[in-house]
Amino acid sequence: MAKLYFHYSSMNAGKSTALLQANHNYIERGMHPVLYTAKLDDREGEGKIRSRIGIKQEAETFAEDDDLYRVVKAMNKERRVDCLLIDEAQFLSKEQVSQLGRLVDEEGIPILTYGIRTDFLGETFEGSRYLMAWADEIKEIKTICHCGKKATMNARVDASGKMEKEGAQIEIGGNERYVSLCRGCFVQGRTGPLRA
Repeated sequence: MAKLYFHYSSMNAGKSTALLQANHNYIERGMHPVLYTAKLDDREGEGKIRSRIGIKQEAETFAEDDDLYRVVKAMNKERRVDCLLIDEAQFLSKEQVSQLGRLVDEEGIPILTYGIRTDFLGETFEGSRYLMAWADEIKEIKTICHCGKKATMNARVDASGKMEKEGAQIEIGGNERYVSLCRGCFVQGRTGPLRA
């Protein structure tokens, strides 16, 4: 039975690696997964999912106003879609999360989404908020803070490693702009020994 899954974590926990491993597992069994990532994340070039350990894969892209239900349903008629794997799921809209639910319920396509839960101010992203509310199964992918506790927060840092407390919710970046912290270090602004 198909389900909508949300795998979430703070930054640098291995979400893309887990997605690419799931993709490999489907392919190895002769199945046809379809990968998606947010169009606005073009650090590796548009339509590419790349993990920090160096594995990568081409992917379809979604933008804020794309009708994923319509697009994937049409795709499924042309060639079987055995699974939909979505990276950067925090950038989905409320409507797109609803569309994913319809694909699961009406088309029987399992959908595995991967994303971060909160932004650099500790506020939920729209996609994450509705995936937390509507997904059939929710799984946390864990990583650690520099202090050794479980990291649950994402801090945006400047070039000197100091936490930023204002700015646009969405700013694409990697290790040069974001660090995963436990709540205590996040609240106290401690970004780690290597970050001043």
